[in-house]
Amino acid sequence: MTRAYRLDAPSGAIAEAFDAAHGPAPWGGGDLRPGEFAPVIVRSARTSQRVIRPMVWGYPAPNSLKPNGEVQWVPTVRNVESPFWIGNLRHVELRCLVPATAIIPTAKRKPERRDIEAPPLFAMAGIWRDLTHMPVFAIISVDDAAEQGKRSTPLILKGPQQQAWLSADWKDASKLLEPRIAGRAPCA
Repeated sequence: MTRAYRLDAPSGAIAEAFDAAHGPAPWGGGDLRPGEFAPVIVRSARTSQRVIRPMVWGYPAPNSLKPNGEVQWVPTVRNVESPFWIGNLRHVELRCLVPATAIIPTAKRKPERRDIEAPPLFAMAGIWRDLTHMPVFAIISVDDAAEQGKRSTPLILKGPQQQAWLSADWKDASKLLEPRIAGRAPCA
């Protein structure tokens, strides 16, 4: 499961790589953790054009708000059949691309660099939701085929897969959720 990732690209470079419109460039790059704002690519409801929007990484867990205002964040979606996620997954307008340059393994794992096929700037599949006070997103996670279901990895989308994720109906988009072989995205 991904608990952090890195995005070393400014908003302009992200927009160019993913053919997206962007406003002022507040994003300069760095490590991201659940509960922090990050740039996410969504389809505009009006024009269907890709747009970069800042959102908070992670959905608030049900009943997780503590008296001190602290929130428990759910950063990834592993069980796509869960009633908690399925509504967002089935609505194409609530799917997004999460740009990244590296995945940071969990604290329990030793950081490593793997051979990669993905370009330096890649997209992870995600879903988003506009809460009353802020938009939030979660990253789609799939079983790592090399680990035989013991470990999950973010769903990395390339080229036509990105468009399919953002525009296909759920029957077709769900075909992208097959187990993946590790080493397809860079680890920091």
